[in-house]
Amino acid sequence: MTAAGSDSRAPSRTELRTLALAALGGALEFYDFIIFVFFAGTIGQLFFPADTPDWLRQAQTFGLFAAGYFARPLGGVLMAHFGDRDGRKRMFMLSVLLMALPTLAIGLLPTYATLGYAAPLALLVLRILQGAAVGGEVPGAWTFVSEHVPERRIGFACGTLTAGLTAGILLGSLVAAAVNRNLAPADVLAFGWRIAFLLGGVFGLCAVFLRRMLAETPVFEELRRRRELVQGVPLRAVLAGHGGAVAYSMLLTWLLTAAIVVVILLTPTLLQTLFKIPAATALGANSIATLSLTIGCIAFGAFADRIGATRALAIGCVALFCAVLALYAGVAHDPQQLVVLYAIAGFCVGVVGVIPTLLVQAFPPAIRYSGISFAYNVAYAVFGGLTPQFVSALVRHSPMAPAYYVAALCAVGVVTVPFARRLSARGASVAAIA
Repeated sequence: MTAAGSDSRAPSRTELRTLALAALGGALEFYDFIIFVFFAGTIGQLFFPADTPDWLRQAQTFGLFAAGYFARPLGGVLMAHFGDRDGRKRMFMLSVLLMALPTLAIGLLPTYATLGYAAPLALLVLRILQGAAVGGEVPGAWTFVSEHVPERRIGFACGTLTAGLTAGILLGSLVAAAVNRNLAPADVLAFGWRIAFLLGGVFGLCAVFLRRMLAETPVFEELRRRRELVQGVPLRAVLAGHGGAVAYSMLLTWLLTAAIVVVILLTPTLLQTLFKIPAATALGANSIATLSLTIGCIAFGAFADRIGATRALAIGCVALFCAVLALYAGVAHDPQQLVVLYAIAGFCVGVVGVIPTLLVQAFPPAIRYSGISFAYNVAYAVFGGLTPQFVSALVRHSPMAPAYYVAALCAVGVVTVPFARRLSARGASVAAIA
């Protein structure tokens, strides 16, 4: 079941507006979720006792950040339940509102000096709410845009939406850099960090307004007209009849987390510790790589529409396999190559823009939101949460370990392509209009 009976027509103005607004909203929401990590050091100083050892303060602060990840499955499953039962648009708006309000509240939250231990506890609750919001946002956004376009443009739609999410990471890094560049360290500690969160809250409320302009997906409206909406609990139907799709979607999510977490989020720190790259140089190269990733998501999504999602995944995995090995080996040999190699690797990470297309194709429309949400959020909570610790343990044995980890999952992605084709064919047959 697709958004239109004909796949040959040019994109309509409504479809283009839907993609633009969905991608913009996703960028603003991901900014809200990720901005915490860019001010983790400042937050640690303000929300925990001054006599806390540095290592413990850092662990506690990143524990608060990780709480958002572990809350993703619960929020995702709950929003997906109502998204499959009552409509995609309602949950699409709720997710961004549920992100904006806690972000705004964090910007206004009194610190330990005022509230004592109630301050970090309140921050924990707000991070859990943010995690629940992003757990519903990402699968809901992929479902929403894929059901608004013809089948032959699902790759471009999902790639564009994923590019919007990665642009939120880039926006967060740019805002954090601007705050730290224009304010003295004492001013950042006093009030500057709040600017980033308050700005994020305003961004989120703007996104809520923009999403009011969107229409319910044609696919969901057709399901409602035909009275084919799932009865009972959608997740129960997912687990009962689509275990293979869930398992494969989790595997794809593992690949996605390896690419994003290792290559984009961890590599700047690893470059500093393993190869003695200055922090400013590593972070500058990372901004270029993230921009390349945003472009790569759109390019790989369009590529998937042209040659098929499974072929695009296989080619992208091979490219990322080579690029990440070249990045770490090249920087170890000649640090002057960092910017070029990191930009190429960032572009190849754009293969993650193909993954949501495969997830969408793996589940029939009636339970699509719940299927994607459960598989993606559970896998992301596990692998996204454990990958930093696992990679940190591996680098003690080899500075190439992060590259080997990503390369191994790229190889798994290529090997499992035939299974993806069978799932895609099954999803298409179930989703077809009779």
